Amino acid sequence: MRVVTEFTSPHLLALTNSGSERALKGEVVAAGLGWRPGFQAKGMVAFKAGDGVGEFGREALRERLAFARRVSLFAGKAGTREGAEEVVRGVGGAGMVVHHLGLEKGRLVGMGGGVGEGRLADGAVVGTVIEVGPEDYWTGLHWHGRLLSPDPGGASGVEMPEDAPSRAWLKLEEAVRFFDLRFRAEDVVVELGCAPGGVILALLRRGVSVIGVDPARLAPVVMASAVAEMPGAGVGGTVPWVVHCRKPAALVSKRDLGGRATWFMSDMNQSPAVAITECRRCIGMCPSIRSAVITLKLTDFAEASAQGEWLAAMRAMGFRTVRLQQMAVHHRELALVGLERSEK
Repeated sequence: MRVVTEFTSPHLLALTNSGSERALKGEVVAAGLGWRPGFQAKGMVAFKAGDGVGEFGREALRERLAFARRVSLFAGKAGTREGAEEVVRGVGGAGMVVHHLGLEKGRLVGMGGGVGEGRLADGAVVGTVIEVGPEDYWTGLHWHGRLLSPDPGGASGVEMPEDAPSRAWLKLEEAVRFFDLRFRAEDVVVELGCAPGGVILALLRRGVSVIGVDPARLAPVVMASAVAEMPGAGVGGTVPWVVHCRKPAALVSKRDLGGRATWFMSDMNQSPAVAITECRRCIGMCPSIRSAVITLKLTDFAEASAQGEWLAAMRAMGFRTVRLQQMAVHHRELALVGLERSEK
């Protein structure tokens, strides 16, 4: 079976959240990539190769843009969905995976053909068919790789269960899918700003125990797994638990963390600087932390101009892999992810 390893195009297609198109274009300019914005539709921006760039190739897809859930090489257009799939398969080969995105209430959403499927193999050729308008379908091609969402347009379409107490459940589940996050039975997560418990519920149902920090109450569905104090290592079998530390994040002590946390998570209504500072402080008190997922709350997308500082701060904490990403479930938010932390 033919496997395409190289392809060039004069255009790139970048998929983003509706309303983030301007932020994406600003990010491209700030990064000095030399990409010139061209056609734009809701949730999609096409870029042309600027002077000195020539045509885009596979290397252009390695650029990590916080406001782009998916970047692909433009492969052509067609007037029907079926015709567009033929176009992209003509470039990528009959055996490639093809994702379809359709317009639903003015938003691009996955239309099967990928939603809920397993992880794609690294290097797998993926085509995307995008419904831009009536009888107007654009196609793109990319290669799957680490820290890329396996889902159509970088959006899993995961739906929140009725008993989930907050949208934070969606943010955690989308991050797990997008970044292929993996948890072990012995993991313990410390989450700041945890109430009412959306992230905690998602973690408990994945078999992961949590130290939740927030002066506000947790939902009853979460408190059903609450214990008064952290069980000792190896005690309590495989039943996940939650310890609710009812105090502000700034007052959390080394004793509260118990020396066993392996993940740091935060969904606080605080500035990015405060959230990152608290991550650093928790790591100082609990060096066993190896991974972090921080939801950064923005008052304006212009704040993302500080992303270089945020990523540098995470690297300074010892995280070898760092990523900043707006996910489909985000509003004015970004996920800051740190993995594989090693002690300095």
